Amino acid sequence: MQSEPATGALEFPPGFTWGAATAAFQVEGCTTADGRTASIWDTFCREPGRVLGGHTGDPGADHYRRVAEDVALMRSLNLGAYRFSVSWPRVRPDGGDLNPAGIGFYDRLVDHLLDNGITPVATLYHWDLPQALEDRGGWAHRDTAARFAEYAETATAVLGDRVSMWTTLNEPWCSAFLGYGSGTHAPGRSDPSAALAAAHHLLLAHGLAMPVIRANARDAVAGITVNLFPVLPASDSAADADAARRVDGLQNRLFLDPVLRGAYPADVLDDVRHLGLAGCVRPGDEEVIAAPVDFVGVNFYRDHHVAAAGAGERAGGAWPGSEDLVFPPRDLPVTALGWEVRPEGLTELLVGLDRDYPGTAWYITENGAAYDDEPVGGEVDDHDRVSYLDGHVRAAHAAVTAGVDLRGYFAWSLLDNFEWAEGYAQRFGIVHVDYATQVRTVKRSGRWYAKVAADNRVPGGAEVW
Repeated sequence: MQSEPATGALEFPPGFTWGAATAAFQVEGCTTADGRTASIWDTFCREPGRVLGGHTGDPGADHYRRVAEDVALMRSLNLGAYRFSVSWPRVRPDGGDLNPAGIGFYDRLVDHLLDNGITPVATLYHWDLPQALEDRGGWAHRDTAARFAEYAETATAVLGDRVSMWTTLNEPWCSAFLGYGSGTHAPGRSDPSAALAAAHHLLLAHGLAMPVIRANARDAVAGITVNLFPVLPASDSAADADAARRVDGLQNRLFLDPVLRGAYPADVLDDVRHLGLAGCVRPGDEEVIAAPVDFVGVNFYRDHHVAAAGAGERAGGAWPGSEDLVFPPRDLPVTALGWEVRPEGLTELLVGLDRDYPGTAWYITENGAAYDDEPVGGEVDDHDRVSYLDGHVRAAHAAVTAGVDLRGYFAWSLLDNFEWAEGYAQRFGIVHVDYATQVRTVKRSGRWYAKVAADNRVPGGAEVW
């Protein structure tokens, strides 16, 4: 059980955006409907032992067939914005030509959102690479970046007149290092050199897509979403300080520096020189990656506590060149996934980002927690999630007060859904989904968040409960 929320109401600046987020593969279901072809996650799910319980992207939350119902639900929660992802294998099956039925779904979704006064926020890539492109080398192959630019052209040509906010990629660290390094995510490869090549080609894809978005969505803002962590050394030792530097480099600076500073960090290139990252970077690539962005989206769930050696979770294949580093546990509350809860880490992260990358606008594009919650008497009393969200929204307010240009917050997730390698075992939603019946039940956290969104204010004291 988490602690009670802090007392005292907090007002956010006028115009602050309150939204919720989902991802196509996690919520849509209907993975073979209307011409959609396989993504790397469809293939990964079919491989024994890859996904807990042998679960797949069906049924998801059946969002593909229930979009009107779900948009009405968003309106009832007072959401100002909805962040969704476009499914590449639905829009351009096998990475090939436009599928009118596939793009038609997003066309209708955007119109439903606008009709209900909700701003559509579209992410072009949330991990569902067409399997046909993986068969040709995937993100470890440079050509995939060019194919992504073609896909971006298709999506923005149809939706760019109405979608006013775009992100190119969601969490390229996960796509590269969990997909090609540790192999715990699709496509399930374990090759540190391929993981670093994938990281570069993902960033190159981002850079190639930015001018496409500018051309087709002239009045929109556009950026990239990255999962960022404050990184804390476990002690004052030089070895632990260097371990923290290495993790910060691979997690944060490897992605932020080329986008916002125009070059990869020199120390990270040195750390992984033996794995060939520098050889993937061709003349002009860093200039492409540094195409100006209007904002950076921050996905935050926890921080990293790092040591050079000792007890704790090993970094392993997700940290190319730093596999032996350790993440020691601390005496902190944890979520159902075992992730430590320390809301002040979000304030530390945002203030540090504002210091290191001045002049950047930020959105919290994902923040949330998995807890074991089920309806009792038709109610879902997810006390722990309310506490988690309250603490992190307060942490975001502290960053705003410190002068960070933070413009919005998106709760993860609108709906319980397919949680990647965890299958349907973990629930992040502020709305409960019964996967057998697809009945939606707004959780206590959803009612709390609806009040925050309506009032642009964190409730205090007895208001919370």
